[in-house]
Amino acid sequence: MQNKRVPMRMCTGCNEHKPKRELVRVVRSPEGEIFLDLTGKKSGRGAYVCNNIDCLKKARKSKRIERAFSCEIPEAVYDRLEEEMAKGE
Repeated sequence: MQNKRVPMRMCTGCNEHKPKRELVRVVRSPEGEIFLDLTGKKSGRGAYVCNNIDCLKKARKSKRIERAFSCEIPEAVYDRLEEEMAKGE
């Protein structure tokens, strides 16, 4: 019997590698819209962050999500992501 490999992803906030299921995916859709993908299945470029607001704030401060998507992210989008994450917790 073979063990299934657990996909690991790095949090853009704390830089820790964790199982993909423990992280929340931030997506930039092909249309350029940025949002949280709680299912992990929406199409678009993804960056992962731990399911806590502290990691999202770290990623925001260091602009790591912007670097992952190669585009600037408006403050209003970050505020919306924080609100969505607060609701999801």
